[in-house]
Amino acid sequence: MSNPGRQSTVDLLRRLVAFDTTSRNSNLALIGFVRDYLDGFGVAYRVSQNAAGDKANIHAMIGPRATGGLALSGHVDTVPVDGQSWSADPFTLRHQDGRLLARGACDMKGFVAACLAAVPDFQAMPLVRPLHLFISYDEEVGCNGAVRLIEDMAESGLRPSVCVVGEPSMMKPILAHKGKLNLRVTVKGRPGHSSEPAKGVNAVYAAARAIDWVRQESERLAAEGPFEEGFDPPYTTIHVGTVKGGSILNIIPEHAEFTMEWRLIPGDDPYAHLRRMQHWIAETIEPAMKAVDPACGFSYTVELEMPGMYLPANHDLATIVKQVASSNSAGKVAYGTEGGFYEEAGIATIICGPGDIAQAHQPDEWIAEEQLVLCDRFIRRMAERLLT
Repeated sequence: MSNPGRQSTVDLLRRLVAFDTTSRNSNLALIGFVRDYLDGFGVAYRVSQNAAGDKANIHAMIGPRATGGLALSGHVDTVPVDGQSWSADPFTLRHQDGRLLARGACDMKGFVAACLAAVPDFQAMPLVRPLHLFISYDEEVGCNGAVRLIEDMAESGLRPSVCVVGEPSMMKPILAHKGKLNLRVTVKGRPGHSSEPAKGVNAVYAAARAIDWVRQESERLAAEGPFEEGFDPPYTTIHVGTVKGGSILNIIPEHAEFTMEWRLIPGDDPYAHLRRMQHWIAETIEPAMKAVDPACGFSYTVELEMPGMYLPANHDLATIVKQVASSNSAGKVAYGTEGGFYEEAGIATIICGPGDIAQAHQPDEWIAEEQLVLCDRFIRRMAERLLT
């Protein structure tokens, strides 16, 4: 492909949001577009795919092909638009009163578009360390793409020293976010006719008792902590999100299940919380169930574990990002990102990106054009500061 020439962030955002990269879909069409764009500038990159081969990451590099340097990281999958009331096509970028509206415009194709638009400027810089560009899949459903990308970096040896994840933060530095553990709890009871409840084991009742323990535990954590100032709320939270069980009214429910999560402040062990819950259930609920039928009881499936991220406030990366972003402070957030995985892989990581997280996942999702202008300036200054 011939050199595509300089394109604006808004022009590239228009192209990126036109691809429906809802996490359930393949992202290969978008990745193909990005590959053609990078090929036009002669940018080297690696592609890593999921096991099914229908999704891919790009790890592009500008400057020396070596370890070290700065990574700019963004995911291109989005949440669904199903059931949301959009005022127009979610996959066509619209301008409205200084805002750009489309699914993914804020979370987080705006940042990816800014990085792509900056490619010719990065190439014109006298880089002595590499600029890495991470474009990943499946962040919205567990950061599977980041995990695969990290595996590929282990194979190539081309790992950056530091990383900026461009999740929406209003271009304010974010030093830390909570970790997360998602759990599915399954309850096996014993069926029977509802007229003879003592001859069965009601799985719904057992699940309800466990769910009430979760409610009480949430109150205990709010009152007792541990606490980490800067987070909202400043403690680990616990939550039940879905419940189902039973079949028809006149049968004692044989099955029930619920899904729950912990969102953990840094240093808080999710498995210590899980063991606490399992111990209470084993001591309080299961004995009466097993007295009727030893096959009854609870089982637990961890469906997702995301590490937290914590960059010390005195780290050089934190200092530089605050200076470049013209920010006197740096925050902490409750939502999770790929940053925890990069940090776990030994890459010092911070969050700083355009847009407001309050607009993410919403109908008529939008990002302010002025936020993209700030992002354009920020990423170029970061490259100049760290790589030249």
